[in-house]
Amino acid sequence: MTLTTANDSPASLLIIDDHPLLRRGVAQLLELEDDLELVGETGNPEEGIALALSMEPDLVLLDLNMPGVNGLEALRRLREANYSGRVVMFTVSDHEDDVVSALRTGADGYLLKDMEPEDMVRQLRQAALGRMVISESLTALLAEALRNQRNAPTTPDVHSLTQREREILQQLAGGLSNKLIARKLDITEGTVKVHVKHLLKKLNLRSRVEAAVWAVQEGLDH
Repeated sequence: MTLTTANDSPASLLIIDDHPLLRRGVAQLLELEDDLELVGETGNPEEGIALALSMEPDLVLLDLNMPGVNGLEALRRLREANYSGRVVMFTVSDHEDDVVSALRTGADGYLLKDMEPEDMVRQLRQAALGRMVISESLTALLAEALRNQRNAPTTPDVHSLTQREREILQQLAGGLSNKLIARKLDITEGTVKVHVKHLLKKLNLRSRVEAAVWAVQEGLDH
């Protein structure tokens, strides 16, 4: 599959990771791909944030554990600065708290560093296309985290949603971004954002990822 952006150029990618060897490995991997282009790399989180905001790459591959500004703080600052590209955490940590915290902070994916190179390229392509990406080994962990949360006083109720909100929830369960949902349902991206905000509030969920995992659990993804 060939992946290109709207102007037929390769999807641009920035790596923020404090391990030089890993950055070099990812760079060499991407050199073999025509549709993914590495436009920058740094081991300094502060510099990485500045590069992301100035270059506006399609995708940022962000390490979770770094000295100084960690990945979660970098992600938070990127979102607060309205960086609109995709941010995928790339880490060795498969701890539930780390996964949930990253997704709640606004990550578009969470990939483990022990994955096969071919799988990584495939996941990066999916992320650049606007889909949520999570290492397969983490999906059960996420589902369990949600089940634990279901002990909260308010349990999600799909019947509280409007028909349009249900349609959008179904697309969220498929991992689609707001832009892709808008295109599929022939509405504006701004309208999708409003609906997502409302459905999260009605379901008492904190992020689109939680909504997606819950919808899959409830069989609402088809």
